[in-house]
Amino acid sequence: QVQLVESGGGLVQAGGSLRLSCVASGRAFSTYAMGWFRQAPGKEREIVAAVSWSGRTTYYADSVKGRFTISRDNAKKTVYLRMNSLIPEDTAVYYCAAERYLGERLDIKFGSWGQGPQITVSS
Repeated sequence: QVQLVESGGGLVQAGGSLRLSCVASGRAFSTYAMGWFRQAPGKEREIVAAVSWSGRTTYYADSVKGRFTISRDNAKKTVYLRMNSLIPEDTAVYYCAAERYLGERLDIKFGSWGQGPQITVSS
């Protein structure tokens, strides 16, 4: 397993942007699929975006398509989530997740999780 530490959360006005970072410790980061999930108050956790180990395949929830971008830098063992045009409905705790998987499917079960920074979007 890897240890994941997120940063970049905070308070932002609607229409603004934020970038979340997730740094992984441990070896073989490049063999892990990475994902970002979020959980809003009173709601279940949902996937926001994911990227395969190779970076060739990405997935986005319909609610964030065109606004969010996931990317990874294997040399820095870091995955990013760039969030643009934020809306109040994006308010949630955001979790970074990892799973060692050398395929291109992203409907996998992630086994390692970060602590989760809070993102609050004010209207």
